[in-house]
Amino acid sequence: MIGLLIAITLFNLTAFKSNKRLTKNQILHIWLFTISAQQVFDCMIEFKYWGYWYFTKEPNWGGLVAHIFVVPPVNMMFLNWYPFNSDLIKRVTYIIFWVVAILLYEVLALLPQPWGYFSYGWWELWHAAVLDPILFFIMLKYYKWICRLEKEACK
Repeated sequence: MIGLLIAITLFNLTAFKSNKRLTKNQILHIWLFTISAQQVFDCMIEFKYWGYWYFTKEPNWGGLVAHIFVVPPVNMMFLNWYPFNSDLIKRVTYIIFWVVAILLYEVLALLPQPWGYFSYGWWELWHAAVLDPILFFIMLKYYKWICRLEKEACK
């Protein structure tokens, strides 16, 4: 639980203190989209097939806290600092950097309690390495869609 509380505090403070790009509307959209997508995915992988879990295999309050307060601020930071106007190589490098950072964080979350709070069943680190870039791409497309909708609403 200690590691989870440190992660929540660090990620949320950094995300909100460093935000220069995202509007409150965009933050709300990103936050809810992230939680929704994670819950849909985890209903199957975590709860049905026990690929991984937070704290225990059964649904628990600590796991719910992790679902709600860990990944959304990470997505905020990713989008806030994303080099939208840079060339393809810089954008791909940025995504690779974030994937590596998330994988390192996942390794830390796998530490024994009280520092760690995440456990693997059949899920392995390479699953996340394959899936994370796809999730970042989806998040980028969703953010661009939100921006387009905001512009249309202002007309």
